[in-house]
Amino acid sequence: MEKTLKASLRSRLLFSTHFSVPWLLLSRSTPSPRRQDSRSIETLAYEEVRPSEGPYNSTAFVLHGLLGSGRNWKSFSRNLALELQKRSSVWRMVLVDLRNHGRSAGIKGLDPPHDMGNAARDLANLVKFREWAWPEVIVGHSMGGKVALEFVASCARGDYGESAVLPKQLWVLDSVPGEVKSDASDGEVEKVLHTLKSLPSSLPSRQWVVDHMLSLGFSKSLSEWIGSNLKKEGEHVTWTFNLQAAIDMFNSYRETSYWSLLEHPPKGLEIAIVQAENSDRWQGDVLQKLEGLCRKGETAGGGKVSLHVLPKSGHWVHVDNPKGLLEIMTPNFISRA
Repeated sequence: MEKTLKASLRSRLLFSTHFSVPWLLLSRSTPSPRRQDSRSIETLAYEEVRPSEGPYNSTAFVLHGLLGSGRNWKSFSRNLALELQKRSSVWRMVLVDLRNHGRSAGIKGLDPPHDMGNAARDLANLVKFREWAWPEVIVGHSMGGKVALEFVASCARGDYGESAVLPKQLWVLDSVPGEVKSDASDGEVEKVLHTLKSLPSSLPSRQWVVDHMLSLGFSKSLSEWIGSNLKKEGEHVTWTFNLQAAIDMFNSYRETSYWSLLEHPPKGLEIAIVQAENSDRWQGDVLQKLEGLCRKGETAGGGKVSLHVLPKSGHWVHVDNPKGLLEIMTPNFISRA
């Protein structure tokens, strides 16, 4: 029973502990307003992980999942950057807090609708207003994987303007590319979101929240993780995420399909899908369809799709089997052009 609860927790909600990285260059950026057409625009919060203070060759964006934040991926991104450096490739990892999550939850001006389209456009705005080169790689976990797919689809359509450059590679980590039907899961995410929505915005304490979740039958691990998403405000605590907006994003995530993008990937792009072996999100027909797309290979007129299976892992890929994920990603990560 304990094993089942643990697997269920890991397959439904995404979180990892905050790892310190004193021996890597880690820079933190809070959003700052930039001027365009006389309007003040704020961009997403992010942090950077680099293996050294020297110059870097390329940039990868790393996108978290529902109710998470960029810090969830700090330890894994650190290790990936170090492994890639051993191959003479110095990467800057930009850990993004998506709209309504982490430090981006407090930003004014990230207007609704809170959907995959606007979440992806936020990334384009971040690149433009920081005056960065466009990222060569985007890594997205779960909901972040669909934000990455939307970014590529929108970029290919020209939605971000003529200056936009397509990534060379997407890593979509345990995120089903099609619609996610509610009857294909155990409904735990929906139960958690419903429970959180029923609570007042200002709460007595973190321990009160944990005890309340436990009293409703949620596991200790899940209850404590929920409690970790609170911040102190005066005599009370509040959520670090914008709950209703996050629910809107979750609904958009479930309803949006990117099969057409996988069937016709833009030329020069590889979409690498990682399926967690023990994840409950993958139906047989979905895997069969993906395997067929992979067999097509890269054609003269388009990109390609690849599928990798991460053994001994549930949905929480960067925590369940980070070593195995590194062993998949490092040798298959694109080289500097």
